[in-house]
This record gives sequence, C-alpha cells and structure tokens, in this order.
Amino acid sequence: MEDALSTLKMRAWAELDRLRPRLAEISRAIHLRPEVGGEEFFASDLLARELEAGGYKVERGFFGIPTAFHAVRVGRSARPAVAFLAEYDALPGLGHACGHNIIGTAAVGAALALAPLLAELSGSVHVFGTPAEETNGAKVPLASGGAFADIDAAMMIHPSGRTVLTAPSLAMDALEFRFRGRAAHAASAPHEGINALDAVILTFNAINALRQHVRSDVRIHGIITKGGEAPNIVPEEAVARFYVRAARRKYLNQVVEKVINCARAGALATGAELEVANFEYSFDEMRNNSVLAAAMEANLTRLGEEIVPCGEGMGSLDMGNVSHVVPSIHPYISIGPPGLVSHTREFAAAAGGEGGLRGLMVGAKALAATALDVLLNAELRRAARAEFEAAEREEQDGKQ
Repeated sequence: MEDALSTLKMRAWAELDRLRPRLAEISRAIHLRPEVGGEEFFASDLLARELEAGGYKVERGFFGIPTAFHAVRVGRSARPAVAFLAEYDALPGLGHACGHNIIGTAAVGAALALAPLLAELSGSVHVFGTPAEETNGAKVPLASGGAFADIDAAMMIHPSGRTVLTAPSLAMDALEFRFRGRAAHAASAPHEGINALDAVILTFNAINALRQHVRSDVRIHGIITKGGEAPNIVPEEAVARFYVRAARRKYLNQVVEKVINCARAGALATGAELEVANFEYSFDEMRNNSVLAAAMEANLTRLGEEIVPCGEGMGSLDMGNVSHVVPSIHPYISIGPPGLVSHTREFAAAAGGEGGLRGLMVGAKALAATALDVLLNAELRRAARAEFEAAEREEQDGKQ
C-alpha cells in the first residue's frame, strides 16, 4: 500500500505543479481585492467557481451565511471524508496581513489536485469556505450546527514566518458591557446624574486588579466604544468591549464570570444599569490531533520543509471549535523570515509575493498528501479518532 500511496501523492503534486500558474493568479487576485469578514463576495465566488470547474458540487450561501460555501466531490464512496477549510477575509486597513488569500487558495488547490484521483479511491473531499475568521468566525456555527458530522478529518494551513506543525490557541469570549445612567448638567446639577462612564472606568480598574489573581495564560483586553456626548453632560450611556482569553474553555468560563462581576461592581458603585452581551462568537481552544500532525510532518519533510518546534500561540481561532467536533490540524507554513509578524504591512507584502506563493504551493501539497493518508489508511483514521475521543472524555470528566 505504501508504494501505491506514494505514487498517488506524486501524482497529486504533479497536478499542483501544473496548476501553479492558475493558483498564483487566484491568490494574487484575492490579495489585490481585500474584503473584510462577511463581505468576501469576490473571493468566495472566485474560489467556488474554481471548484465547480474542477468537478466539485458547490453549495453557496452555506448555513445561511452569504459568503460561505461547501464543495464536495465523491469518489467510489462518501466515506472516509476529508475536509479542507478555506479562509479569505482580510483585515481593515491592512488587507491580507494574515495571508488568508493563501489559506483559501491552498485549500482549493489541494482539492483540485485530488479531483483526478477520486475515481480510483473510496472516500470524498470537501472544501468549506469559512468567512470572517478575524471577527465573527463562520466555523463556529458550522461546527455547532453539524456541518462536520460526516467528516473524518479536517485540516487547513496558515501562513507564518516559520513552519510549525502545531501551535496552541486560546479559548475566547467577546464581552460587551453597556451601562445606562442618567444625563444631567455636569456643572450645575451633577448630583442629578448617574455617570455611565464612571461605571466603565471602574470596570477597567476592577479588571486590572483581577489580573494578578488569574493564571498566566489569561489575556483580558478591552476598549471603550462609547464614553459620552460632551464634557458638560453626565454620560448617560457608556459601552466597553473586551476579549477574554484562556488556554482552556473550562477555566475561561470561570474567568469570564469574574470579569462580568467587575462590570457588576461598576454598575453597583455608580447606580448605573448594566447589560452584558457577546458581540462575537465564542472560540474554543485548538485541539491539535497528534496523529494527523505526524502524517503532516512526514509530508512536509518529504517536501523538504524545515519544521521548527511548537510556538507559544496566544491568539484565538475559530478552527478551535472545529477541532472539538472532528479530528483536526492547523499547521503554519513559512512565507518569509522567522521574524515575520502577522497583522503587519510587511506580512501583507509577503502574502502577495514570491514567499507567499512558495508557502501556498508547499501548503497545498502537504494538505493533498495528508488527505491521501487519511483516505487510504484506516489505521491512521482509527488512531486519530481514538485520540479525539480520549480528549472528549477528559473534557467531560473535567466538567463534572
């Protein structure tokens, strides 16, 4: 089987080499026309049309999300099933400074490379177009709504300054605190007012006091989105937004309750009314499946990629939610020097340059080869599922 699998990988890689000029065009087109989360109509349509041309059946507006899609091509049977996750949203003002033009194009490239092989194979290949990773990540409703129920392994690649197999991500909640007080003349009748901005400031101060009493993996960062209308009017409404993060969802839930209590204290001290809401979806921490990661490592090594040890990721990913419903991996592929930092203009330039194209091709080849490992190796699938189920049991035991 190993010889047959190796031959299939070489065929997929040869197909990707043939597709390289077209994949470069697609990535460059998305890079030149950046669209923020929820507005990726050009990118979504471009990727979907390319998959349709490659023989995939595409459902647009997937899960009622206008710029999401689901593409599938079935071989001799529907199972086993592998999913590639495509992202294509940009950052406000910075464009593709996180390289999502590469992520989406690599996913589509891997799927197109496998298309000619599927007639010989049992299984299916899926591509999920998942908008708005930088904000209200579409993978969250897809994961909770059962989109991955019939998927055996989900994977994607992410550009970076280094090639890393696995990196942790933090679970995250996005909290909005809206305080309502009472307006009054700030000079002649301040005693008639209830200052909502004071409630916000007290909330920040209480959270700052909380920081020394939470674990080192916790991150709490916020802004004031509304602070009043004029200095001579006691602010009757003030709003603050916070991201609250921790390495594990269970502990994050405890921290979130403490943070909400800080806001309650601000409201109590000032007499303001408080409304608490989530202004974006909640993200779970990433569970990197070591069995799938080992297969990815072998393929990257065969491609000549230098892999560095796991980094200390302190961001949050909606791919984390996917990893809680199906065995998943989210490796990082180098597109520039090790010091390259995402969400910068330098990263955006790299994502649109030769380094970005190199990373795209390596990533697409690694995805295609790892998907073949999953489709052809039943023992690998069983091991990946066993690890996933063990993590599920551990989490459930921790909640009891």
